[in-house]
Amino acid sequence: MIYWWLIPTVVLVSLILTAVLRRYALARSILDVPNSRSSHSMPTPRGGGVAIVIAFLLVLPVLAWAHLVALPMLVGIGGAGAMVAIIGFMDDHGHIAARWRLLGHFFAAAWALFWLGGLPAVSLFGLSVNLSWLGHFLAAVYLVWMLNLYNFMDGIDGIASVEAISACLGACLIYWLNGFEAHIWIPSMLALAVTGFLFWNFPPARIFMGDAGSGFLGIVLGVISIQAAWIAPHLLWTWLILLGVFIVDATFTLIRRLLRGDKVYEAHRSHAYQFASRQYRKHLPVTIAVAAINLGWLLPIALCVSYLNLDGALGLIIAYVPLVILAVKYRAGELEIKSGPQ
Repeated sequence: MIYWWLIPTVVLVSLILTAVLRRYALARSILDVPNSRSSHSMPTPRGGGVAIVIAFLLVLPVLAWAHLVALPMLVGIGGAGAMVAIIGFMDDHGHIAARWRLLGHFFAAAWALFWLGGLPAVSLFGLSVNLSWLGHFLAAVYLVWMLNLYNFMDGIDGIASVEAISACLGACLIYWLNGFEAHIWIPSMLALAVTGFLFWNFPPARIFMGDAGSGFLGIVLGVISIQAAWIAPHLLWTWLILLGVFIVDATFTLIRRLLRGDKVYEAHRSHAYQFASRQYRKHLPVTIAVAAINLGWLLPIALCVSYLNLDGALGLIIAYVPLVILAVKYRAGELEIKSGPQ
């Protein structure tokens, strides 16, 4: 049976739900008001990422019913994503202490890893490395970092949506070329759910994603990448390459701020993409540049790893070196010049 009807359905559900959430946010004055840490200049409704969460979670039972995705994967990714989204939603509408958020994030990561079976052996420069329990712990840290870095990188219009869509569609192409087309359902459905939201979030954004949506995307993408390692070890490297823009900018910024002694849990706008958006005085060029890097640089290298047998770790280094140079060029992690929102 052909399930082509899922394509317009998931997009429409996300599109309509985002519109409903926008009206709700405007009616209840749930707005992101610009301040000295903001990258926008107008009060804007927030929380639209809940539409992505709902649209994606609603399609999971359909995938289970049609036997298109293994039940443990659906339970793991759905449960972890829902937990992170609920924590983010509560934080969007009030405040949850950082330590309790972090505890919830690790619980969600543990839930996903339990259903996936943890982290499998990974390939490293031609060697198969099984890290056992250390690997499972590192995988949990990776998932928590992914969901938090996605939250950090969701700072200008459309960038988080474009990153997710680019990575997911690139992965679908890689799966198809490698004969793993049976595994395209999860990333393709996630891309479709984000596409409906992007209609409202594309620069200039009419609604923001919020912590519920960004954290959800981060952990779901992380879980998919670990599941990819169970399909074939080299596929983990392809995901790390496809998500390189966010991973490099967020990690480089975090390390630089840690070395300077900053309180890293405090809000800031010192990521490379934020400096770039202020330099160009618009969000659109930066968001488009991220899409271009993803499709024009990272996807071809990921294809070389998956299809032409380029070593995954070597491919990652090749992919990341220019990204680190860009991070330095656009001052990622540097001290901000105090000024009003731009």
